[in-house]
Amino acid sequence: MSRYAAFVLFLACGIAFQVSHGVEVNVTDSKDKLCLYANLMVNFSVSYETKGNENKTVKMELPNDVTKSASKCDNISSLLKLDFGDGHSFSVNFSMSGKMYQADFITVSFNLSDSSQFPDSLSNETVSVTVKPQITNVGVDTCYSCKSEDVIRADFVNMTLWNVLIQAFVSNGSKSEKITSCKADTPTTPVPPTTHATSTTTAAPVTNSTSTAPPPTTTPTACLLANFGLRIGFKQGEKYQEMNLEPNVTKVSGTCGVNSSELQLTSNTMTVMFTFTNDTAKFRLHALNFTTKMSSGVEFSEGNTNLSLWEAALGSSYMCNKEQNYTITGLLTLYTFNLRVQPFGVAKGVFSTAEECFLDSDLSFLVPIAVGVALSFLIILVLISYLIGRRKSRTGYQSV
Repeated sequence: MSRYAAFVLFLACGIAFQVSHGVEVNVTDSKDKLCLYANLMVNFSVSYETKGNENKTVKMELPNDVTKSASKCDNISSLLKLDFGDGHSFSVNFSMSGKMYQADFITVSFNLSDSSQFPDSLSNETVSVTVKPQITNVGVDTCYSCKSEDVIRADFVNMTLWNVLIQAFVSNGSKSEKITSCKADTPTTPVPPTTHATSTTTAAPVTNSTSTAPPPTTTPTACLLANFGLRIGFKQGEKYQEMNLEPNVTKVSGTCGVNSSELQLTSNTMTVMFTFTNDTAKFRLHALNFTTKMSSGVEFSEGNTNLSLWEAALGSSYMCNKEQNYTITGLLTLYTFNLRVQPFGVAKGVFSTAEECFLDSDLSFLVPIAVGVALSFLIILVLISYLIGRRKSRTGYQSV
């Protein structure tokens, strides 16, 4: 029984301040050069159900003896994965675009069958939390730092991070001295109160001088719109499976930003995270992460942080009504139909004018015509070559 919850997480990186008793990790590339550096302190508070039908909460910390063997780096993506204890893990996926990088996904997993940490647990499964953190637009060759405590509260796990140092893409094997501080570490200057003069011609009658007016209600403003049918195909080992996303049992969450927006869909069987980015002219689906629990109880997680799908101009939406399939990775395929998305520039809560995919456009009918013409031309060319060849053969025979 995997449960997922969305939360906001701030990590940090840098080397300009001291960290005491933190977990330090150095990840190297194929040339044995430093490519990812991390030094962090994390405490966990995990709630679980016991065999006596009671809820119990245990506390643990990220130990010093973590295993980093699953961590890796390349030119455009990095993974910090820290395994600890009996089947527990903490991981962060990073991706780079141009001269900036960001954190795409964070996953925390706990093995409830670990009786030393979860005594009398009713479940022996591994439960996970997947999240899109708010770490964006970090310059390459710089670090993102946050000394302040950050408490993350989720469905079954609370997490406290502090004195965290991370540089996801290290150049030339050396950590950067340049630091971008998180908002919590940035001192704020008090703003003096301002007085706004107002004038009225009538006053509403007051019937009870001790009563207080109800707080004003606000209507949520849509910042991301999506409408589509979705099917996921995935392969684990030699077994291929497909799963449909059921709208009636799916929870929707996400965040909107200037250059990055996220949409998370969570059902009883799976979690799908979409990450959209824009370059001030066009937007696209940049990353996708899929997590599910197999019938055997083993968790399957697969994703790609270097996609270029569903591209359209800012201020418009992307639409593709025809059924399409997208190869996300060698193990993961996405099937969509009646698709329409707009992750940026939503006005008045409705879709803007759509840019259609090629299959929906009026020119799509030309494809089979063009193929037919090309095949006909090829047949004629082969026939002409055959006739010419035969004629030369006859000529040679008559001259003998």
